[in-house]
Amino acid sequence: MWHVTVTSKAARQADRLPRHIQQRFDLLTKELEVAGPVRTNWKNFGRLKTPKNIVRYHCHIKSGHPTYVACWDVLDEEIRLLEINYVGTHENAPY
Repeated sequence: MWHVTVTSKAARQADRLPRHIQQRFDLLTKELEVAGPVRTNWKNFGRLKTPKNIVRYHCHIKSGHPTYVACWDVLDEEIRLLEINYVGTHENAPY
């Protein structure tokens, strides 16, 4: 099991999402807790380019228009800690 935290900013972003997108985000969060940060079963999953010490991933929660994405960082692989820091539309994603 992984310990998954959601930043307060990402939590506010998730609260503003349409209900069906919130449900998909909740599903992604549960999958991250159970199976870890590498979620190749989600559309457009990939590692993002970041400074050396940061491991950051993203995936599409819903494709189409608008596209919704989530981004998360692996804070510590040894103690299995990751943090979701963005959930929202693709246009405003931090990459």
